[in-house]
Amino acid sequence: MDRSRFSPEYLKMTNPLFFAEAQRARSVDSLRERLSELVSRIEFDSFHDYTRFDEGSIERVRDCATAMRSILRKRSDDLTGFSVAKAIRDISRNRPRPDLSPGFYAELLHIILGIQGRGPGRTIIDLHLNSSHLSGREAARERSAQLDLLWKDVERRFARYSSGLEPSAKKRRAARRDGILEILGGSRTDWEDWRWHVRNVVKDVDLLGRLVTLSEAEKEAVAAARRRRLPFGITPYYLSLMDNDDPGVRDASIRAQVIPSLEYVEKMSEMRGRDSSCLDFMREEDTSPCELITRRYPAICILKPFNTCPQICVYCQRNWEINDAMAKGAYAGERKIDAALRWIEEHPAVHEVLVTGGDPLAMTDDVLGRILKKISRIESIERIRIGSRTPVTIPMRITEALVDLLASLRKPGRREIVLVTHIQHSSEITEDVVHAVARLRDRGIAVYNQLVFTFYASRRFEAAFLRRNLRLAGIDPYYTFNTKGKEETAAYRVPIARLLQEQKEEARLLPGMERTDEAVFNIPGLGKNYIRARQHREILSVLPDGSRIYEFHPWEKNISNSRPASYIFQDIPIIEYLERLETVVEDPGDYETIWYYF
Repeated sequence: MDRSRFSPEYLKMTNPLFFAEAQRARSVDSLRERLSELVSRIEFDSFHDYTRFDEGSIERVRDCATAMRSILRKRSDDLTGFSVAKAIRDISRNRPRPDLSPGFYAELLHIILGIQGRGPGRTIIDLHLNSSHLSGREAARERSAQLDLLWKDVERRFARYSSGLEPSAKKRRAARRDGILEILGGSRTDWEDWRWHVRNVVKDVDLLGRLVTLSEAEKEAVAAARRRRLPFGITPYYLSLMDNDDPGVRDASIRAQVIPSLEYVEKMSEMRGRDSSCLDFMREEDTSPCELITRRYPAICILKPFNTCPQICVYCQRNWEINDAMAKGAYAGERKIDAALRWIEEHPAVHEVLVTGGDPLAMTDDVLGRILKKISRIESIERIRIGSRTPVTIPMRITEALVDLLASLRKPGRREIVLVTHIQHSSEITEDVVHAVARLRDRGIAVYNQLVFTFYASRRFEAAFLRRNLRLAGIDPYYTFNTKGKEETAAYRVPIARLLQEQKEEARLLPGMERTDEAVFNIPGLGKNYIRARQHREILSVLPDGSRIYEFHPWEKNISNSRPASYIFQDIPIIEYLERLETVVEDPGDYETIWYYF
């Protein structure tokens, strides 16, 4: 990506009117007023003489004008500690600003161009759907032909990604399974036993290197994680999804979920040396009225009876709580669990319990059954939701006995039992996963998916392809989470603008049943903020490195006068994300409209 054009000289040359007005300002406050008036005048003229623009350009004018007015406010300066208004004034007067990066100039350039209805990039819809002078049946046929071409383009983009159900994937993974069994001394019968997978969770770097081809960087990072006692573990089944013939390319998303980078290991080690609150990103300690309970919303609470998993996700929300994969002492014990259940019973406003942890399905049926049956006896509980990744890390865990247990607690019209899992990439959807889901659904247990929108799942139409395959596997897309802004997982983060772009340009093209998930940002201590709803957030500023600063409003803002404070969030620079895409052979030009999502 050419950074050279993102400079003060290019910015002024392409937008002379804007900077002439800025140069006339006698002070920063005068500049705020002058530029806000100019922006509003341009916006008014655009909507008055709207025939000069297509609908996409009109929306761009509106959104960029709104963003610029917000960025120019003094309140934004005070909240973020940086003044874009002062930077604009300095640029207009040719004052040196060595702190301003190409990322900053890129943001400013695209916003100013957008205010004028200009700027690069057309959506895939704009490329295929054109206005028509026809009407009636002729117009319908013309549009239908355009839609055929549009979907042909979508299918072409889908073809870049693979599902675990494809014949080549099945063959490759069968060979991987046999190789893993040979090294671990297991049989095909063992492979079908979920307890065998739990007993053989791989934590040792030398054994891991025998089971799957690792790069030197991967070996170094895993070894460092083990030395520093960071939680780590991969199930034999999940290892069979990794490739030896093309490591780190086709299986990049799968590896990234469980093999940490050295940067992650070092940052986690550093943060563990501080107060634990800096690792508790979601501030669960502040929303835990009782041990094992988290409650952020009126009618639902979280119960955490088991504090470990068979497999550890690098970007786990609770990586600060978990000691290791299947660590001893993870079970909370009946005394603590009973105390938590008494708390739930004493709060009849709670109608749903999310049993999570850790992974509750890593417990035996007997232990899990005792907990679930006690929950089901609480009169106010209408839904028991189980959060588990075992359908994708050990699909053999979904046994007939487990399904019998869950189904026995289901009372149509009175109590619902649902399972929410986390499938991150279409290559994780295998025959084993499909069979596990079918067992659940055949007994009336719905299965939902939560996707974490990381860099490794963020390429054009990658998440859309996953949603399509989830539905075919019997899984309902539920949430797409913006990657949490945790220090240690910076390599996984994607700009909010990219998630908005994905939702509006890619997911939007899918049939409604395939795009039923909701894009959310989890606010620390407050809960989910719906990203598609602009009223829940606004852009405040752009920092010198090109990072956007957002203000997120708490979900209670319209139902409480004594709501918590808003949350100020620093995103990652769009320019850095686009440059990183180039390293995985993506064309940044295919993402150009990203600048116009706020």
